[in-house]
Amino acid sequence: MTRSTPAGAHPRHDVQHGKAGLAMLVMGAIGVVFGDIGTSPLYTIREAFSPHYGLVADHDTVLGVLSMIFWSLMLVVTLKYVTIIMRADNDGEGGIMALMALAQRRLPAGSNSAYVLGLLGILGASLFFGDGVITPAISVLSAVEGLGIVAPQLHDWIVPIALVVLVTLFATQRYGTAKVGRVFGPVMVVWFVVLAVMGVANIAHEPEVLHALNPLWAARFFADHSFGGVFILGAVILAVTGGEAIYTDMGHFGPRPIRLAWYWFVLPTLMINYLGQGALVLENPLAVRNPFYFGVPEWGRIPMIVLATAATVIASQAVITGGFSIARQAMQLGYIPRMKVRHTSSETIGQIYIPAINWMMMVIVIALVLGFRTSSALATAYGISVSMTMLIDTLLLAVVARTLWPQWQRWVLPLCVLFLVMDVAFVTANLAKVLQGGWFPLVLGMVLFTLLRTWRRGRQLLHEDVRSQGIRPDSFIPGLMLAPPVRVPGTAVFLTSDPGIVPQALLHNLKHNKVLHERNVFLTVESLTMPYARDRLKVDTIGDGFHRVRVRFGFMEIPDVPLALMGCSDVTPDLCVDPMETTYFTSRETVIATARRGMMLWRERLFALMHRNAAPASGFFRIPGNRLVELGTRVEI
Repeated sequence: MTRSTPAGAHPRHDVQHGKAGLAMLVMGAIGVVFGDIGTSPLYTIREAFSPHYGLVADHDTVLGVLSMIFWSLMLVVTLKYVTIIMRADNDGEGGIMALMALAQRRLPAGSNSAYVLGLLGILGASLFFGDGVITPAISVLSAVEGLGIVAPQLHDWIVPIALVVLVTLFATQRYGTAKVGRVFGPVMVVWFVVLAVMGVANIAHEPEVLHALNPLWAARFFADHSFGGVFILGAVILAVTGGEAIYTDMGHFGPRPIRLAWYWFVLPTLMINYLGQGALVLENPLAVRNPFYFGVPEWGRIPMIVLATAATVIASQAVITGGFSIARQAMQLGYIPRMKVRHTSSETIGQIYIPAINWMMMVIVIALVLGFRTSSALATAYGISVSMTMLIDTLLLAVVARTLWPQWQRWVLPLCVLFLVMDVAFVTANLAKVLQGGWFPLVLGMVLFTLLRTWRRGRQLLHEDVRSQGIRPDSFIPGLMLAPPVRVPGTAVFLTSDPGIVPQALLHNLKHNKVLHERNVFLTVESLTMPYARDRLKVDTIGDGFHRVRVRFGFMEIPDVPLALMGCSDVTPDLCVDPMETTYFTSRETVIATARRGMMLWRERLFALMHRNAAPASGFFRIPGNRLVELGTRVEI
C-alpha cells in the first residue's frame, strides 16, 4: 500500500514575494544582489589604463574602452543574465547549480549527456567560488586605498585596516544578517545615487564622452589595436563581475524586482559613473592613477572612503552568504560532505551560517590580501574564473533553450552563439593574466572541483558496496517472523540510502540487542534537483509492523526529518510517529581505501578523510542526539 502527500507541500518563494511590497523587494535587491557589480567602478577604469595593458589615455582609447564597458553591461548582464537566463526559473531558484539541474531535467538519468552537464555545472560552481573569494579582498582594499590619496602618509596602514574590516566581517557572521540586512538597501541606494551625481558632475566638463555609447568606438578600438586589443577585455570584464550573482540571488527576491532595479536604477547609475570617470581622464590624463577618487572633491573624499568601505562590506557580505547558500545546495545534491549548519533567523529559512565555510573563506581572503597587498595586483587574478563560469552558463542556457523552450529557441539559440563568441573572447583575454595571478582562482577552482567530484564518486562506490552485501526485505522479513525476537513498544527508524535492502543498522540491532520494535521504519531521505519538494512523504506498508518511508527535500530546503515524519499519520493511519517514542538507528561507516577498484588510491584516501570528518547525519537531518543510536561498520571501496 502506497500513499503520498498532496502536491505543493512546500510554499513557493513567489507566494512569499506576493505578500511583500514590490518597493521593499526592489530595495532589498539593490542592497543584496548588486553589491558586487555595484562596487566595480572603484577599480575598473583604473585597471584598464594600468601599465599591464600599455594603453595611452587619449581621446579614441578612452571612448573605445568606455564603449566596450557599456556594451558588455548591455549584452552580458542586461540581455544575457537579467533578460534571458533569469527566465530559466528552476521552481523559483537560480544559480549555476539550479541551471545545471534544469538542463538535465529532460535527459535520461545516467546518460552521457547528463553526466557531461553535471561536470560542467560543478566545474562552473567551483570556478565561480574561486573568483568569488577575491571579491571581499579586492573590494575592501580598493575602498581603503582612497586613504593613500587623502593622506599619503597613511599608505602603510591600508593593508592592516583592510584586514581589520575583513576579519570583523567574517567574525560577525555567526550573528546572522537579519538586522544588518535592513540597512543594506538604503546604504546601497545612497551609494548608487552618489555614483550618478559624481558621474554627472564630471560629464558636464567633457560631454564628448557620451559618444562612447556608440558601438563603433569599440569596433574602432579593435581595428586600431588588431588582435592585441582583445586582451583589454581582461580589464573590461571587471565591470560585469557579479552578473552571474544576479541570477544566483533570483530566488531571494524574484525576477521582477531584480529586473526593475537593474533596468531603471542600477544600470543607469553605473554607466553614468563610468562615463564620468572617462570624462575626468579626458580632462586630466593623470587621473588614471585612481579616477574614482580623483573625481571626488577634496572635501568629500573622507566621507566617500567611509561610504565606499560600507558598500564593499555589503558586497562582501553578499558573496559570503552566497557561499553559504551554494554550500547548502551542494550538500543537498550530494557533492560535498555534510557540515554543521546554524540557522540565524527564526523567520527566514534561508538565513544560515556554516562555520566551516565561513572560516575557510576568511583564511583564503586574508591570504589574498597579504599575498597581493593592492587591489591592482588582485585585479590581475580577478576575472578568469568568472569568464569561464559565464561560458559554462551559456552552454547550459543553450541546452535549456533546446530542450525546454521550444517556442523561444529560434531566437535564444542564435543569441547563445553571440554570447559564446563574447565569452570565448573574455576567456582568451583573461588567460593572459594566468602568470600574473590568474593562476590562483584557477587552482582554487580545480581543487574544489576535485573535492566535489571525489565526494560524489566516493558516495556512489560506498552505496554500491553496501548494496552488494545487502538483503532484500521481501526475503528477510518473512524469515524473521518465523521465529520473531522480543517486540518492544515504540517506533524504530532505520536510516538507509537504499530502500531496496534491509538497513545495516537493523541487522546490527538484532544481532547485539536481540529485540524488535513494535513499529519499524526503513527511512530513505532523497535530495532532489528541484529547489522544493512537492510530494514530501511516500509511505509503503510492508506488513508485520514494517514500513518503508521516503522523505524528499529540495536542494534549497533544510532537512528536518523528525518534523517530516510527524506527517506520516496524515498519509496512512497505520503509522503514527510520536517524537517521544521514536528511536533513530543509523550506521556509521568506516571507509577503507583499497587499490582493487573504484577511484585512484589517492582519491579514495581523500574520500576516506572527507567521510571521517563529515558531520553525522543526525545533526544534518536535525535528529535529536538523545534519540539516536549509531552502529559502526567497515566498508572497503
